Amino acid sequence: MLASIRRPTFEELNLSTGKRARLYDMMYGHGPGNGTLMLLPIDQGLEHGPIDFFDNPDALDTDWVLRLAVEGNFSGIAYHIGLAEKYHKEYAGRVPLVLKVNGKTNVPPDDNSFSPLTSSVEDAVRLGASAVGYTVYVGSPAQDRDIQQANGVRRACEKYGMPLIVWSYPRGSAVKAKGGQDSLYAVDYAARVACEIGADIVKLNVPHSETAPEASPKPYNTTTMSEIDGLRKVVKSAGRTLVLVSGGSKLSNDDTVHKARIAMEAGCVGLIFGRNMWQRTWDDATAMAGRMHDLMKEFGQ
Repeated sequence: MLASIRRPTFEELNLSTGKRARLYDMMYGHGPGNGTLMLLPIDQGLEHGPIDFFDNPDALDTDWVLRLAVEGNFSGIAYHIGLAEKYHKEYAGRVPLVLKVNGKTNVPPDDNSFSPLTSSVEDAVRLGASAVGYTVYVGSPAQDRDIQQANGVRRACEKYGMPLIVWSYPRGSAVKAKGGQDSLYAVDYAARVACEIGADIVKLNVPHSETAPEASPKPYNTTTMSEIDGLRKVVKSAGRTLVLVSGGSKLSNDDTVHKARIAMEAGCVGLIFGRNMWQRTWDDATAMAGRMHDLMKEFGQ
């Protein structure tokens, strides 16, 4: 069993003044307000298509989701330029904006995974954003231009004092051949890549670490860990890049709370749960947001 992992403190992040001000506002001025993060992403309309809204058609109305972000007291909402331009003005200052600056549809196969820019860091500054989000596909055949594009975004974030949140996702046939995109090897690698390319925060999936795929490179092919220890390993690999756990597909109430608790006990800074919030009815979604707040009160800094 791995020893308990302490996440980096705010002071250890070595942030510029602009980044410090924006991230402090999200971590201490909104959401749980205790140095954790509870983000609400609604970038799935581009990434997955309208199919994700069938479970709750109310969420097609971005105002509905923004009201949930405000009344559920989230640390921020993450979406693309079109939604930010059309809907965020009324909510500016009430819920921090994370502008997602690249994206793609899910129509092409994973082997072609690459998300072109849909907006810029300059757009984020103009819209009063608190952070920028960028997806990098680790292991994709397009990772050379992906990392190069990410470097341009990182440099702009440094210029404007904008925190950079990287959605770091293993993808492609090479990843599948080495144990799969949710293996401990793949997620651990994705965490380290985000740290090394300059992410302030990384969004990751929980690795499937209780079984070790034989196809994974040594020593991952023989390394089995509990769910929480696998995530602790990932948090350690991320170094001084804070880790957010993705909610993924909608889970039961108990499984959603379980994933959240595992994330926080493993040393993550917080949660970025989208479908596990806005695919619920209003009453269920606000109740779940309340449960997340109650849980995260235990893990402040």
